[in-house]
Amino acid sequence: MTQSLVAGLEPPYYTAVFTSIRPDAPEGYGETAARLHELVKDMPGFLGYESARTPGGIGITVAYFRDLEGLAAWRRQPEHAEAQRRGREEWYEAYSLHIGKVERSHSFVRP
Repeated sequence: MTQSLVAGLEPPYYTAVFTSIRPDAPEGYGETAARLHELVKDMPGFLGYESARTPGGIGITVAYFRDLEGLAAWRRQPEHAEAQRRGREEWYEAYSLHIGKVERSHSFVRP
């Protein structure tokens, strides 16, 4: 889980909203998630992400990309593609992915 928020960004940009149901600690998941975090930081167009999970296993991750090309490059990244396969075969009970264009954005931080 992330412990900070992605501040308001200058639109337009794109979000990938990934929601899932999975057990709390399936084998190999934590290591793979850490590796993907390191990889995505260097992807062209990547702006940041936020992630949270309930104790019952429902999770949501929102990734932010400057453009659809960056998002498509991340989808095709070989280690990410392998993690997607493992997710379907081993880790997730269910998931959904929603891609959206952000046209307005702002943030607030208490002083």
